Parts: sequence; structure tokens; C-alpha cells
Amino acid sequence: MTDTAIQAVAACLFAIALAHTFAAKQFEKLSHRFPRHAGLFHLLGEVEIVFGFWAIVLVGAMALMAGGGQALQYAESRNYTEPLFVFVVMVVAASRPILWGVTWLVQTAARALPGPTPVLTAWLGLSLVPLMGSLVTEPAAMTIAALMLAPRVFRPDVPERYKYFALGVLFVNVSIGGTLTAYAAPPVLMVAAAWQWDTAFMAATFGWKAALAVFANATLAALALRGSLTAPGVPTSDDDADTADAEPIPLLVIAMHAVLLAGIVLMAHHPVAFLALFLLFLGYTQAYPRHQGRLILKEALLVGFFLAGLVVLGGMQAWWLQPVVAGLEPLALFFGALGLTAITDNAALTYLGSLVDGMSEAARYMLVAGAVAGGGLTVIANAPNPAGVALLKQGFADQSVGAGGLLLGALVPTLLAAAAFLLL
Repeated sequence: MTDTAIQAVAACLFAIALAHTFAAKQFEKLSHRFPRHAGLFHLLGEVEIVFGFWAIVLVGAMALMAGGGQALQYAESRNYTEPLFVFVVMVVAASRPILWGVTWLVQTAARALPGPTPVLTAWLGLSLVPLMGSLVTEPAAMTIAALMLAPRVFRPDVPERYKYFALGVLFVNVSIGGTLTAYAAPPVLMVAAAWQWDTAFMAATFGWKAALAVFANATLAALALRGSLTAPGVPTSDDDADTADAEPIPLLVIAMHAVLLAGIVLMAHHPVAFLALFLLFLGYTQAYPRHQGRLILKEALLVGFFLAGLVVLGGMQAWWLQPVVAGLEPLALFFGALGLTAITDNAALTYLGSLVDGMSEAARYMLVAGAVAGGGLTVIANAPNPAGVALLKQGFADQSVGAGGLLLGALVPTLLAAAAFLLL
């Protein structure tokens, strides 16, 4: 069987997987209509399993078409460092001491600012925490922001349109908020070494523009949510279960978790090293369980499965994606990257661009700017997005995030991010 036939099958399966992500919420509704098969429909309605499921179908199809050896060789040739890292950093960043420490800092800052504390807490969670992604990586920032905002913003009683808008703002802000450094945002990391882009270059060229867009997006979201955030029964800094605990978490425990998280971030490209630190983290949480909470192992595993499936399926799409990237002029490349990011991971898009010889500086800027600006349009647009969906979907109708709702919610913050990169 020719490689062309396999590529065609892979492209078809990728399109089916993409359509599946948009239909996931419908499967959740079917699980309620047909309780006899609720388990199957619920499984198909889990956005996190979509690309992993269709990646398994692809490998099976390759085995039938070209033989098991070639299918296994392809699967083993993929680089799974990013899915492993996202799994590890999600679990550590979501640990109770890390979340307690960040929430305390955010609430302290919110009290010091003029205005309603619940609104300012949400504003900082949608702005300051995503910008922290430039230091602790975007997946860690997404995890912390999602868990901190879940009981305040993503509650069942908040209108769906406001929650989708807040989710779109969170996803876009995390995507652009990691551009202040050269190592935190996956689409930047893919080109930084090849194009000699260091942290100073990123901060001067992308970072300050991204920061302005982040604060503007967060302000719009806070204004839209202010009625829901100040309603009776909304958690505040005084009644929050984590920060008002009768027995605060000792600074030494928080520091130990912070050191382990920092080590994992520094070793992000060395799976042997960050997995060793993760095992040390697991041992520490078991040895001193008093100040620990439930580790989000299930949620993180599902996100890792999603990203691994995207690696397998996405690896077969270069034959049509790279010519598109190589054939566009700078301004067209910006809008092309903005649109293509909605149907493929933005890191894969910039990686393909890094392989194009002779790309001008203007084209390089436009490619990366479009890729990060469009990082909130869909679940697959940016690697941390599945983590946000996994942690926040309980607050949405049918406990599922609809792809259409996310797309609509992300349009305004995406346009603001695009305008910042194009006009400033």
C-alpha cells in the first residue's frame, strides 16, 4: 500500500476526529435520552478521548494497509514528551499547596485593589495567572487558573454565554500569555532555537503586546461577569474552603511543592528527569498527606491521552499543511495561521513553518503571532486547552464543553489579540 493512500486515510480520520470534537456535546445529550447505552455515549462525549481514540483507529488502519511492523514503527517514532510533561505538570500544579499559595497571593492582591473583591479575583485569575504561564509554562498556568476560577466563575448557576466567554478569554490569554519568554509557549518553543529567538526578543517583540491584550480581555470578561460574581452565595476570600482553612498549609510544604514544580518546568524537555521528579513528588505527598488533597491523576491522564492522539494523527498532516504555510505572504500567513490553528495544534503549525527555508523575519513574526492569537478557538488549538476543558466542564450544561460555544466565546478575545499583534 502506498504512502499516499495512508496519508489520505490519515487526513480523513483527522477530519473525522475534528468533527467528533464539535459533536461531543451531542453524545452527552444522547446519553440522557438513551440510558441503556449511556456508558458508550458518555465515553464518546468525552472530548479528551477523541484524538486518542481516532489515533488508535489510524494505527489499526496502517497495520491493515502496510503491516503491523510499519504501523508500530510509526507510532514509536512520534515524540511524546509534551503529553508526558502536560500530565506531570497538571498533577503537580493542581496540588493543594500550590493552589492554596497562588490563591492566597491573588486574593491578597484583589483586596488591595479598589473594587469588589470577587470581581477583582476573577480578573486577576484571567490575567495575572495566564501571564504567569511565561514563567511556569502554559499548561501549569491553565491548571492553576482553571481550578482557582472553577468555584467562582464556572458554576452551574452562571449563564452559559458568560461562562463560554470567560472560557474563551482564559484560553486566548493562556495562549498569548506565554509569549513573554522563549520556553513557556509550545508554538514559540518550536521555533525559538531554529530562529535564535531568546527571551529578550520575545518580551520586546511579542510579550508587551500580549500583556495588553490579556488585560483588555480579562477586563471585558470581569465586566460581563460582575453581576454573577457578586450574587449571594458566590465564594469570596472570606468563605473560600481553601484559603479559609482552619489549619493553613505550612510555608515549608508550599515551598517543597514549588521547588518540585520549578524543577519539572526546568526539565520540561527531558522526560527521564521530570518523571523522576514526579515520582519524588508522589512520594512526598504520600509521606506527608496531612496537607494534601486529591491528585487529579484521572483528569491529567485523559489530557495526556488527548495530546498523544493529536501527536499521532497530526504527524500525518504535514504533507498538506506545510505547502500552505510556505506559500503565503506575511499578512496572509497571519490570517492563515489564525484559521489553521483552529483545526490543528498551534505548536505543530509553527514547527512546520520552522522547516521552511528562507522565511523572512516578517513572515516568521506573522506565523507565530497568528498561531498564538488563535490558540483559544478550539480545544485542539493549544496544548493546555484540553486541561482547561477537563477541569471546568463540570460547570457547563450536560457537564460538557461545546465546541461551537467555545468558538463563539473566543471570537472577541481572539480579535483583540490579533489586533494587538497586527497594529501595535
